[in-house]
Amino acid sequence: MASGSTRVTRQAPGPSPRASPRPAPRLKARGTARRAAQLGALTGAFTLFCGLGAGAGPATADGAPSPLPSTSATAPALRLPVMPSQLDPAQSPCTKPSGTVMTAVPWAQQNLSFTRAHQLSSGAGVTVAVIDTGVSTGAPALKGRVEAAGPAGQDCVGHGTFVAGIIAAAPSRGSGFSGVAPAARILAVRGIGADGSPDVARVAAGIRHATDAGAKVIDVSLAFAAPADALTSAVDYAAAHDVLVVAAGVPDGLLLTDGAGGSGDSGGTDGTGGDTPQLPFWPAAQSGVLSVVDVDIAGTRPDGAADPVRADLAAPGQGITGIGPSGRGHFLGNGPSVAAAFTAGAAALLRSYQPDLTAPEVAARLMATAYPAPVPRLDPYAALSTVLPAESGGTAPDVSAAIHLHPVVEDRTPVRRAYAVLGGAALAALVLTAAALLRRKQRAATRP
Repeated sequence: MASGSTRVTRQAPGPSPRASPRPAPRLKARGTARRAAQLGALTGAFTLFCGLGAGAGPATADGAPSPLPSTSATAPALRLPVMPSQLDPAQSPCTKPSGTVMTAVPWAQQNLSFTRAHQLSSGAGVTVAVIDTGVSTGAPALKGRVEAAGPAGQDCVGHGTFVAGIIAAAPSRGSGFSGVAPAARILAVRGIGADGSPDVARVAAGIRHATDAGAKVIDVSLAFAAPADALTSAVDYAAAHDVLVVAAGVPDGLLLTDGAGGSGDSGGTDGTGGDTPQLPFWPAAQSGVLSVVDVDIAGTRPDGAADPVRADLAAPGQGITGIGPSGRGHFLGNGPSVAAAFTAGAAALLRSYQPDLTAPEVAARLMATAYPAPVPRLDPYAALSTVLPAESGGTAPDVSAAIHLHPVVEDRTPVRRAYAVLGGAALAALVLTAAALLRRKQRAATRP
C-alpha cells in the first residue's frame, strides 16, 4: 500500500459540447461516472486488502524453546513491582495492587511455547494444590477456580497468588499473560505463616490435606535446610496416593556469600554445581519429589545461586511476570518457587492430556522430554507431544532418544501476501462482472 497520497488534477472546464437529442449518451456518461466511482472504491479496497494481507500476522510468534532465547523476543521493559515472598514489617501490612498490565507476551511463555501446548491440553479436570501464603479467591485471572482450605483464600503477601497464576491464570483481554494450565483448578493451602515465614509443620499438614482433597499435583514453594519426619511422612503419603509433588530445589533468594561459584564462573551458573557446594533442601531432596531450579532468559542460573544436591528440571524463574492478589495489574517474581510453578503447571497439562499416567510416569516424561542442558530445561509441548521409545514398541526407554527437537517455525508472510493478492483479484473480478451485468441491464432498459 502506497505510503504517500496521490494528487488528482482536474482539467479546466472547456466549451460545453452540443447537447444530444438522444438520452443514451447522457445515461452512458452517468454509467461511466458510476463505474469510475465503483472502480475507485474497488481500488482503495483492493489496496487496503492487500496491505492488510501482506502485513498481517499473529500478535506473537510462539516458537520452539531455544537454548539461548534472544532478548529480541521480549517486550520492552515495564516498571512492574516485585512480588515479595515475605512481608517487610516496615512496609504496608499487605502487598498493594499493581497498576501496570503486561500487554505483551512474557518471555517465559514464548520460551515454553504455551500456544502450541494449549492446542493439546489446558489442564482441564486437574486440581493443583499451591502450598504457599494462600491464594486470593478474588484474583480475576483465577475467578471461580480457587478452592481454599480454611483462611487460605486470603493472601496478604501475594506470593501464593502469584505462583497460582503462573500455574493456572486464564488469559484476559488487553494482557499477554497466561498461566501454563489455564483451565486447571487451584487448591489454596496456607503452608507458611501469614507473613510468609517458613513453617515445616504447616507444609507437612498442607501436603496431607491436599492429597485428601483430590489434588493431582502439589506445588511446594518452600525449601527447608533440614529434614523433618512429618514432612517426609507427608510426601510418602502423597506418593502412595498417586500425587506428584513438585518443589523448589533451593529457597528463593538464597545466594552464596563465601564467593564459591558466585562470581559468574562455571560453578553455580548452569545448575551443574561446578565448584559450588551442593546443598540439600527438603522436600525437594526427598526421593519421589520433582526438584526444580530457576534459570533466566539465557538458560543460566543467577550468579552466586545455591545448587541443590539434586535438580531434576530447570524452568524460567528470573524476571517472571505474574498476577497479584487483587486487580488486573502484574508483578515480577524470581526464584526456584516460580520455576517450580511452571513445572507444576506442565504436570497439570500432562495429567489432563494423559490421565492414565501415574505420578512417577508424569515426572519421568517431563524429564525425558526436557530440552537438553546441564539441568534439563522444561518443555511442556514436548512432554505432551513426544512419543517415547517404550510407547512406540521399543524395549528400553532411552532418554537421549526421547529428546524432542522442534522444527524451525516457517515464516508464512509470503504465503499470506499471495493469498491476499489472489483474494483481492477475485474481488475485483466479481465487482467488474457485476458492473458489466448492470450496464447491460441499463442498455436494455433504454432501448426503444
